[in-house]
Amino acid sequence: MSRANGFPDHVSIALWATNLGVPVRDMGDWAAHIDRMMAQAGRDGAHIFVMPEYACEQWMAFKPDGLKPDQEMAWMADQGAVARTHAAALSKKHDMFFVAGSMPWHVDPDNPPAGQTNSAMIFTPEGDAIIQDKLCLTPGEQEPDNWYLTPGNRINIVAWRGLRIAVVICLDIEMPALSCLLAPHGIDIVLVPSMTVTPSGYNRVFGCARARAVELMCVVAACGTTGTASKTTQNPTNYSGCSVFTPCEPQLGHRGIFAETVPEFDDGGDGDMLVARDIPVGIIRALRNGDAEVWPGGWSAGHVTVAGAVSDTPK
Repeated sequence: MSRANGFPDHVSIALWATNLGVPVRDMGDWAAHIDRMMAQAGRDGAHIFVMPEYACEQWMAFKPDGLKPDQEMAWMADQGAVARTHAAALSKKHDMFFVAGSMPWHVDPDNPPAGQTNSAMIFTPEGDAIIQDKLCLTPGEQEPDNWYLTPGNRINIVAWRGLRIAVVICLDIEMPALSCLLAPHGIDIVLVPSMTVTPSGYNRVFGCARARAVELMCVVAACGTTGTASKTTQNPTNYSGCSVFTPCEPQLGHRGIFAETVPEFDDGGDGDMLVARDIPVGIIRALRNGDAEVWPGGWSAGHVTVAGAVSDTPK
């Protein structure tokens, strides 16, 4: 992670398409599993380590007997404080910016019945802890009899070691309006933890992630869950992989794909881990600051009107 004037020229990102089918006995076992994967990523030079959306579903392996589907979110949120303690320690131990997947989080810790958000848990080795709520919920996250959640209303930009990083959860990366909000703020990296149960879902999320790299003139790195969690009630399959996208510029190889794994349902092991080494964030920042072929900057379409809009149609 060489630096010039406090900004790194390159960064290496580890993305882990966590296989939820690997059972864990308790929260300590879950943390030990992550510890082993982070150690491996560290040996490969990673500075950032990302787990997918709902990586916490591995906890279903030790959920209480008789827990109903509409109680699972609150139960997982109850485990959140312990999970965060482990994750913070792992970030410091391995000296990595760590996105510990997403997990339910109580809207009001003193009043669990008030509901839960789906929140990415973000940690820095320096001791920062940031919660990023999912902003746009899927239909399955709005079913009162199952995993019923509350959407967030704030996007965080995290400054870390000269980089400006945003974490955008799954469906949120499919929303161009969010990209428009982020574009004026000079984002260097967008990290996308996701969960998709089918190839169609995977292609929506990863296809939109690739588009966001062009729109934001930045790195977008995405990973999703694979396998099937023990004792799951919600997700009989998970299909995903890991990809790092860049803008489609000559200096970056034209295609916009820096590194990727082949997506799959279950690899029979821990799930693929991609360590994308030496991503040229310095070059990309220079492109964003004026060297790109045609990038118009944070273009909002504020001066554009829609002709023939529904509201203009005579009744």
